[in-house]
Amino acid sequence: MNIKAQELISSALQMPDEERALIAERLISSLDHPFDGDVEMTWQKEVQKRLVEIDEGHVELISWEQARRKLRGK
Repeated sequence: MNIKAQELISSALQMPDEERALIAERLISSLDHPFDGDVEMTWQKEVQKRLVEIDEGHVELISWEQARRKLRGK
């Protein structure tokens, strides 16, 4: 990290919580990728499809405990 960045961080760390939070939020949002409407629409369709499968009884729901055990291989 260069000296300018170190000075900026040092200065920001002396600011009140609200100002640091705002700076952090802006920096993080600058890293976000642009909104992709096609991806969002595809996810919405998938969610709707899964809800229909649940409503019609085509899938078996399990509890979070069961899912966690399966994920941990127990």
